[in-house]
Amino acid sequence: MSLPPMPDQNTLSTYTLHRVIGRGNTSLVRLATDSRGQQVAVKIPHAETLAVQDSAELFGNEVRLTLQFRHPHLVQGFGGTPFGPQAFLAVQFYPGGALSEQLQRDGTPLSMNGALRILADVASALSYLHHLGAVHQDVKTQNVYVNSEGRAALGDLGNTYFIAQGGKISGSPYYMAPEIYHGESSSAASDVYSLGILAYELLSGERPYHGHTYEELMVAHLTRFPPPLAHLNPQVPRNVARLAELALAKRTGERPSADAMRRALLTALGETPADEVYEAEAPLPEAAGRLVGRHGSGVGRAAPPGPASVPPEPVREEGGSRWNPFRRRK
Repeated sequence: MSLPPMPDQNTLSTYTLHRVIGRGNTSLVRLATDSRGQQVAVKIPHAETLAVQDSAELFGNEVRLTLQFRHPHLVQGFGGTPFGPQAFLAVQFYPGGALSEQLQRDGTPLSMNGALRILADVASALSYLHHLGAVHQDVKTQNVYVNSEGRAALGDLGNTYFIAQGGKISGSPYYMAPEIYHGESSSAASDVYSLGILAYELLSGERPYHGHTYEELMVAHLTRFPPPLAHLNPQVPRNVARLAELALAKRTGERPSADAMRRALLTALGETPADEVYEAEAPLPEAAGRLVGRHGSGVGRAAPPGPASVPPEPVREEGGSRWNPFRRRK
């Protein structure tokens, strides 16, 4: 699914930059070619991003972890520089863009097998991260990328951190677990909750909780229960529907693991789930190098994210449109 990393792609000058294919508040993304002539996507932070310590450290964390992790369902990183005026990150290029863009552009729901396959791939990526003691913190359609064969990869690791090292809680309001709204620490169970939201979205055509403001979404996630997925779409395999509903449990201990969801999804696809094999594991946190800023040593509870924490969605160019996080999908 991904190309092997290029050992000599550590400076921006080794890439030939082409048109802008994405633009956000913190960086822009350009189509580029590497020294082999292979197309890649190069993410370059804005000067204003590098001028703000927290924002610069967030980008540096994304570069470091994207290049450190190796899994077929994590977006492959090929090169990058985490800090300084030449900071950048080169990753695998997905011509169709993020899953959120594909869903808007196509205007039709995914096939059952297509949705199950994407969810199985994302669950596999999360199983890998959780195996290493890391949490992603931002599972959503904007961070899932699908290739021409329908295989998915989870990307955008800026908010990812090793639990043993600690980090600030983060997330996107539509996908955040109740404990995150409470200001508690993230965990593997928090990622599973986000995966459950994604499962509802892909298998039923809509998210289980709606709201026009941060406060409305918080109340929904904290106090309401979703309708049974099997009622929304009777075609969803029973075990998948059951685990998706359990993934949205208010209590973290009642949620299944990402690997349990992976196995159920593969079984629903008619495949025999095998144990995950982690052939190229990332170093343990102690060997990962010194972390700075919000990914440093401060372990403990963080303040709950308020309305100002609602992350802006990127503006996509090349005929794309801005995705409104508070517009309900039909």
